[in-house]
Amino acid sequence: MDIRTDEIADGVYRFSTFVPEVGPTGFTFNQFFVDAAEPLLFHTGMRALFPSVSAAIARIRPVADLRWITFGHLEADESGAMNLFLAAAPYAQVAHGAVGCQVSLDDLADRRPRRLADGEIIDLGDRRIQHFDTPHAPHNWEARVLYEESTGVLFCGDLMTQLGDGPALTGADLVGPAEVAEDVFHATSLGPAVPATLHRLAGLQPTTLAVMHGSSFTGDGSAALRNLATVYENRLAG
Repeated sequence: MDIRTDEIADGVYRFSTFVPEVGPTGFTFNQFFVDAAEPLLFHTGMRALFPSVSAAIARIRPVADLRWITFGHLEADESGAMNLFLAAAPYAQVAHGAVGCQVSLDDLADRRPRRLADGEIIDLGDRRIQHFDTPHAPHNWEARVLYEESTGVLFCGDLMTQLGDGPALTGADLVGPAEVAEDVFHATSLGPAVPATLHRLAGLQPTTLAVMHGSSFTGDGSAALRNLATVYENRLAG
């Protein structure tokens, strides 16, 4: 599969694979690589994507340098190639929230993962990544996001999902397209946890939203997250 690489913030790279057969207008599967003293990968992609994702990483750093393997929650597109990356990077460790480790990763990962408390920071040497538990937002009990402090990048996972193959990074509104994707896939847990989580993340004042499916966003990330929260508040009220 063809994979596209774009630097969406200083030292933060987006790897994107477009699959035209998914959904009415196709769908992107995105991974994010943080080029730090201790490099971090957010999303591994499915096992079938391992050759192209590892080749994309290798154009920036040797895959063996990878130190942290992370993802928003446990699904094939987010964590399917986890053990392939553990085999390719001998010093890498999976890091995830405590619930995800307890219910799945302690058994599934070929090396014991690091359990993270809500708000805990991973020190990458020259960058800091903060972990936030987001249970049931957008879905999965063990869902979480990461925030990179120096660039203001919020790694959103499936939040703000869009259809199609848009630009790597845009300042255009993503809330409308995210509503369309929700109407197609019905992937979000429609409960009070979702808007509450979005309002909490808006308090971080991110300047870039690194989105798992679709374009990433640059601009007022707080406003975008609050606007998406309003969408779900209205749906709950309706």
